Amino acid sequence: EPPDLPHDFSCQTQDMKKIMCTWSQGGDTYLYGQHSTKYTLFEEFAQKLIPCTVNCSKQCSCSWDINQQRVYNITLTVENSLGKKTATDAFDVTHRIHPSAPELFGHCSDTKIMLYWKHRNKGIKLFCQTEVLHPDGKAELHNSSSTHRQYASITVGALQPYTQYTLRARCGAARHFWRWGEWSKAQTFRTEEASPSGKLDIWREITPVLGGRNVTLFWKLTPSFQANGRSISYEITWEKVGEDSKPERISISSVYNSTRIFIDNDPYKISVVAKNNVNYSLPSVMIIPGATGNSSTENELSISDLKEDQVFGADDGIFLSWEPRDIYDGYIVDWCNFPESQPCDLQWKRFGPHNSSALISSASFVPGVRYNFRIYGSVANTVSLLEKKTGYLKELPPTLDPPVKKIHLTFHAVTLSWDSYPTTASQPGFIRGYHVYVSPVQEDCSLKESKKHVLPDGSVLCKYTIENPEEKRYTVKHLMPNTKYKLVVKAYTGGGETPIANFIYIETPFDSSMVYLLGLLVVVPSVVAALCHWKMKW
Repeated sequence: EPPDLPHDFSCQTQDMKKIMCTWSQGGDTYLYGQHSTKYTLFEEFAQKLIPCTVNCSKQCSCSWDINQQRVYNITLTVENSLGKKTATDAFDVTHRIHPSAPELFGHCSDTKIMLYWKHRNKGIKLFCQTEVLHPDGKAELHNSSSTHRQYASITVGALQPYTQYTLRARCGAARHFWRWGEWSKAQTFRTEEASPSGKLDIWREITPVLGGRNVTLFWKLTPSFQANGRSISYEITWEKVGEDSKPERISISSVYNSTRIFIDNDPYKISVVAKNNVNYSLPSVMIIPGATGNSSTENELSISDLKEDQVFGADDGIFLSWEPRDIYDGYIVDWCNFPESQPCDLQWKRFGPHNSSALISSASFVPGVRYNFRIYGSVANTVSLLEKKTGYLKELPPTLDPPVKKIHLTFHAVTLSWDSYPTTASQPGFIRGYHVYVSPVQEDCSLKESKKHVLPDGSVLCKYTIENPEEKRYTVKHLMPNTKYKLVVKAYTGGGETPIANFIYIETPFDSSMVYLLGLLVVVPSVVAALCHWKMKW
């Protein structure tokens, strides 16, 4: 086959010493030996062949030394025994500079990298570009000044301390930019350590003990906190407020996020800092008020005094609201992710002074578990308990029926009781009330003052509703004597109630007064009729 037209024919120089021309090789001609494809380069201005050796692999190339000539008009001829094709490229060699990749080296401070590079393009004014790859994958480009020197540099600032960055550089001709040269080999640098930046978010739980209080301290990293170092630890300091006493201090490993200390009943100032090899972070401070009376802390007294409001869940969390107070500079809500466990995984979340509601979400929240929330106001590093809330992500029906006892039975009524049935946090929902279901064993129910309830099998029960969860006694009236009845009491929550499965059975007693009345209704008329009959005969 004849040769293909050579595509992408172009010439360039790296150092103004040699010119290299490149082009695509084209398809296989299936000709070999003396019939194979031959390449020639001809310079039209000088009217002479270019003395270079063509090498072809993925693409073809040919290079030669530059003499005094600056402007060229090169014709490439591709020829075999079946035909030939040509391509041309006219250029000023000073406009075709494609610099080689520079060699990088550098050093760091805590927030800067001073990058240097060496290039082999002496005497050529270059414009270089540096790429900085951040740990999150974001790449930034920084341009440096053009230079004639063999060495060039750039300072990349506003970096994070003790963070790894990857840099590379490339250059292009500053005077007649044609295209960027090849990227250098990437170099990785780590900035130096610096003091931790930002503050820790701290919280506490106070437990009264003999002679004082146990304070469990918790801390977590805020979004703005940066360790800025190889290793980090935490230091806790506490001292009495208003007294010239020696502070106590402990250091905690970075693998922990809580510790417990003992303090007496005086007010205390507690601070927590993060520490690395360079210095400390800013302290996070908390004031623990002094205890009064028999209580270990006034906060614990108010916990028992406050009424606990019910709150309700949604698909994505539990919604809370509270009454805002102008005196506070923020609010804190705390809760346990696992309220039935110890430790309960205490969590807390801070809100600004203008917030009065929040949707509390957690991957640990599950239906059927009651979560307790405490809302605090914060001012001058001191917190006060304001409100308590309790609620479920989703209420479920009670798993156990009330244990019903028959406490009084008459000819026409039965009184039922389930006093021992709990309405506490052990239930999978708030107990809203009870339903009492009654029916004669042999037939459907139709008692007065009741509603009908139809079971899946079509049988009809009488239904009574008790809307007070603490009312655990009920009297079913209008029963028939000497009759067997089946009964069941079901507790219901916001999640409903479980299907009816098990009944208790009673039998109303036989009413002897009814026999006496029946006798009177039969005997007296018979006697009267007999007397009347006797008198008529007489």
